Amino acid sequence: MSKRTERAAKEQRPPVPSPLPVPIADSHCHLDIVAGWGWDTDRTSVVEPTHPDVARELDDAHAAGVARVVQVGIDVPSSEWAVALAEHDSRVVAAVALHPNDAPKLDDLDGALAEIEKLAQRPRVRALGETGMDYYRTDETGRAQQERSFRAHIAMAKQYDKTLVIHDRDAHDDVLRILAEEGAPDRVVLHCFSGDAVFARECGRRGYFMSFAGNVTFGNASMLREAVAVCPEELLLVETDAPFMAPVPWRGRKNGPFLVGETVRFLANHLDRDLESLCATVDANTTTAFGDW
Repeated sequence: MSKRTERAAKEQRPPVPSPLPVPIADSHCHLDIVAGWGWDTDRTSVVEPTHPDVARELDDAHAAGVARVVQVGIDVPSSEWAVALAEHDSRVVAAVALHPNDAPKLDDLDGALAEIEKLAQRPRVRALGETGMDYYRTDETGRAQQERSFRAHIAMAKQYDKTLVIHDRDAHDDVLRILAEEGAPDRVVLHCFSGDAVFARECGRRGYFMSFAGNVTFGNASMLREAVAVCPEELLLVETDAPFMAPVPWRGRKNGPFLVGETVRFLANHLDRDLESLCATVDANTTTAFGDW
């Protein structure tokens, strides 16, 4: 296959899967990037929350049995976008935050945090996130500011009774340490869970939700499959993190909320669970984590 043919294949949108037996939610997605990143363009364009491409993504998700989504911000503009979409479309609730890789780059971190705090008080905002710690893309020079941002988001989540959505990459011990030092909010979600079974057991002991993305289906993800096997049933969530990490058999394609069911089907097989029962459990857990839509 030529590179041009291979690229064309990757740009083809996967078909909408058959609907799940019980509707579920995508607990973490970035529809602003999904809709703004066309099949034959880069992802520099930003569409309005009312753009037809955004509605199409939500309609396709609904057709696949994904009735609800959590739209997640990573900076002030994308957080404002998330709130606008949630206020426009009842299928969506918002999470707002400064991403841990972006926080160290800000000249006015306090000013950005103040804007996030304003957004956090809006009724359709259910979470502060994604925040956290990332030692893969942020080196030691930026980690103090990253940690300061994380602590500020924890404080806001507690003050406004919002769920805390954590981005944790290569920083498991420090994430747990900071949560213990600050005192964790009532609801904590480890987004795109990336730890092993030992870390999963500790998160379960602390009552933290673990959200698994499409990468759990990848052939090289045995560690994640071991982790999900020990995740307490009542703490299991699923997500796309769209447009990233489309599940097998669509790995390498642009992901969307309509594909989260492929991850659930994989997990039902891996965990030897009835699909309908697993969907009902995941949906109930999402409501516990983020409230009713």
